[in-house]
Amino acid sequence: MTAQTVHVVDIDEVEPNRRRGGDLRVLLSPKTVGATSGFLGVAIIGPGDRVNEHYHPYSDEFVYVIHGELVVDLDGVPHEIRGGQGLMVPRNMRHRFRNVGQDEARMVFHLCPLAPRPELGHVDTEENP
Repeated sequence: MTAQTVHVVDIDEVEPNRRRGGDLRVLLSPKTVGATSGFLGVAIIGPGDRVNEHYHPYSDEFVYVIHGELVVDLDGVPHEIRGGQGLMVPRNMRHRFRNVGQDEARMVFHLCPLAPRPELGHVDTEENP
């Protein structure tokens, strides 16, 4: 057996990323914990807010809503998802997350496999309103 270092990352240790809408925080990644197969984060989306449409050319995205209600537009088709539900967004599928409820929504997202380089992993198809 080899000794491996275990990293625990608290959500409050991660700077919010608001460039694409919402408050995205990548907790477990190559940068934070040395992950080699994918990354995991939390999205905090306020009422009326959204995460802009984008797609991932190299990765599937797994989403689990912890709290709240979201509409996920998949290639332009809306799908409702709420706390306690999950879905998979296949690679190359355009998607946008919109909070249509009255409460803050929180979801966990995991993407894998990793893109060859971080800048290739996410393609924006719209800008912030």
